[in-house]
Amino acid sequence: MTRFYPVETSVLHSPAWFVPFDEFAQRVRAADIATELDLFDPDVNGWVPQDTPAIRTPSGAIAYPELGRRRAPGAEPERFRVRFAGTGLAPLYPADGVDFDATVAGVEFTAYPYDDAHPPAVGSEPRLVRLLPGIAFPYGPGVRTVYGVVVDAVTRAPVANALVEARGTTIRDGIAWLERTLTNPDGAFRLALRWEGEPVTGPTPVQIFPLTATERPGRAGALDVRLPAERDRRHVIEIVQQ
Repeated sequence: MTRFYPVETSVLHSPAWFVPFDEFAQRVRAADIATELDLFDPDVNGWVPQDTPAIRTPSGAIAYPELGRRRAPGAEPERFRVRFAGTGLAPLYPADGVDFDATVAGVEFTAYPYDDAHPPAVGSEPRLVRLLPGIAFPYGPGVRTVYGVVVDAVTRAPVANALVEARGTTIRDGIAWLERTLTNPDGAFRLALRWEGEPVTGPTPVQIFPLTATERPGRAGALDVRLPAERDRRHVIEIVQQ
C-alpha cells in the first residue's frame, strides 16, 4: 500500500483509490489511461463487466465512489476488479511486495455497503498501480533496448504476461537500477537497458546484463545478454520449474 500520493476525499466514499504510475518516466500518469470495471458474480462464478464510471481526481487518482452505496438494509459486500490500459503500457497488477503471477488480470477490491447515515465498515487508501513499458512503448531516441520471447522450456509455448527484469548497480556510484516489462500475448518483449551492465575485460569491451523472466512463484527463467554484440539478437528466455 502506497501512502505517498495525497488524493481528495470529498467524493462520497470510494472503496478503492488507484494511482496509475508510469514506471519508465517515474511519475504519476493520469492522461490516456483507461479503466474497465468488473463485478464477480457467484452465480456464474466469473467476472461480469460493469458500466459504472470512474472518477478522476485533480491529483491523478481514479476512484469509484458510487460502489457500495445502498438504500436498502441488509446489503452484502461485493467483489470488484479494475483493469487498466494505456497506449504502449502494460499494467503490473500485483502490489509492491507481493509475488508476481502472470494470471492476475486486474486489481481486486471489496466494496462494503454504506448509506448517508452509516459509513462503510472498512475504509480505503490509495493503491499505486505500476504501468510498465510494453512491447509497443514509444521509447525516445537513443534508448537502448533488447528484444526477445519468453517460452515454456518443455512445450515451447509462448508465455504471455511474464515479468521480464534486468537489474544491477552503476559502476561509478554503486546505485541500484531496475528495468522491467511484461510480455505480450505472444510471449514477446522489448526491454530498455538504460544503465551500465557488468563489465568484462578483453579485446572488445563487453557488458553483461542478467535478464530474468517470471511466470509465477516457482516458474522462472534467466538469460545473460552481452552488449553491444547481442543487441540485435532475438533472445529466448525459457521458463522452467524452480
